[in-house]
Amino acid sequence: MSGLLVTGTSSDAGKSLVVTALCRLWSRQGIRVAPFKAQNMSNNSMVCRDGSEMGRAQYLQAQAAMVEPTSVHNPVLLKPGSDRRAFVVVRGKPAGQLVAGEYATGRRHLADAAFEAFEELSASVDLVVAEGAGSPAEVNLRSGDYVNLGLAQRFSLPALLVADIDRGGALAALFGTWGLVDDADRPLLRAYVVNKFRGDESVLTPGLEVVSERTGMPCAGVLPWLEDVWLDSEDALSIGRWRPSSDTSGDRLSVAVVRFPRTSNATDVDALAVEPGVDVRVTTDPDVCREADLLVLPGSRATVSDLEWLRSTGLADVVSWRAAHGRAVLGICGGYEMLAQWIDDPVESEHAGRVAGLGLLPTTVTFLPDKVLARPTGEWRGHRVEGYEIHHGAVSDDRAFPGGTASATVWGTIWHGTLECDDFRRAWLTEVAATAGSSWQPDETARGFAQRREAMIDALADAVDEHLDHELLLELTR
Repeated sequence: MSGLLVTGTSSDAGKSLVVTALCRLWSRQGIRVAPFKAQNMSNNSMVCRDGSEMGRAQYLQAQAAMVEPTSVHNPVLLKPGSDRRAFVVVRGKPAGQLVAGEYATGRRHLADAAFEAFEELSASVDLVVAEGAGSPAEVNLRSGDYVNLGLAQRFSLPALLVADIDRGGALAALFGTWGLVDDADRPLLRAYVVNKFRGDESVLTPGLEVVSERTGMPCAGVLPWLEDVWLDSEDALSIGRWRPSSDTSGDRLSVAVVRFPRTSNATDVDALAVEPGVDVRVTTDPDVCREADLLVLPGSRATVSDLEWLRSTGLADVVSWRAAHGRAVLGICGGYEMLAQWIDDPVESEHAGRVAGLGLLPTTVTFLPDKVLARPTGEWRGHRVEGYEIHHGAVSDDRAFPGGTASATVWGTIWHGTLECDDFRRAWLTEVAATAGSSWQPDETARGFAQRREAMIDALADAVDEHLDHELLLELTR
């Protein structure tokens, strides 16, 4: 059984990027490699072709490894519904809830499912590149851990520690993580990587030498800051990390995306952010939401609760104002449900019952106990549209818009992922531009979204090939 565990000194340190890059690099070298994350806490998920649900980051990592994504790559998915409750997905299917008091003590069955999946995956490939969660320095959770050093101990995996130097304190984080973990776990930390470095690496070298001397961990390399590389993430810290374009020539289209407290599948708008001439901003600023050419209400893991928040902040009034003044609004999944006349939700909100929606689309929503997981296809004005469904809410719509409906300049869809369809996205944005009085036109010569994503994966693999001692990492797995 051969594998490597990629851990981090914190959330968003770069674990997902390193796993993605190693999967692509080693796959290029002819190694049968596969990603794994025992437990993912995220509201960014994807539906596999077999109908199972898994984290978006692991879905992308499987694509980087050039293997078909399935729930074996992410056997446990926790989807936060509130600060003290998460919905549980095991092997791609709903499996109840987990409340805060059970997080450290009530997960034995989840650990069993994760370990079984790791054994299944290991039997089918040469090498498993596993991703940790948060940080192994969370020693308060060690007794029930099965995703960080608990996984490493179970399967004798060497662990690579990734630190984000861009946020500062990377050297202290490396040493502190090494120092905090249990004596029995410390030997599992076999090497470390510094991520997101800008500047002259020789300035950093003396610090790395001290860390290596005091911990015994060799530095496996320093990854530079990579411009224009952003990949599907499970972490809320990563929402809206696209860098604004420095190109101010030509007509531009401005997009505001509401940042809900429980935003889910924020990756839906990634395809807008890479479209030339389109500027995307994730925000809670009412003025930005009012003035943008397009306002997007993304998915939500707590539709009724986030709708209440939308009203309390005054943003609901902004949405209604836009509809009344012919300004474009798009609702996706939970955001679409908010645009309905009524929402009846005894499932996610438990006790909310029947509440009024924003009343901007002629629909009603009824939440049902069984979750819909599907990969639908459709058409809009001659353009093929593909998406995926992850929802409990059943919407009474006419499918006048793919996966939903439309009324004047308000569109809604229960489908995620439709904006990744290049021809559809560009045709629809052209219509949005017309409603905004903009002469923006799509650049038909620009690379499509899937091509951009593949290029970013390859760029990551190239960076690891150049800057990391991946032969050292491969040797550790043996």
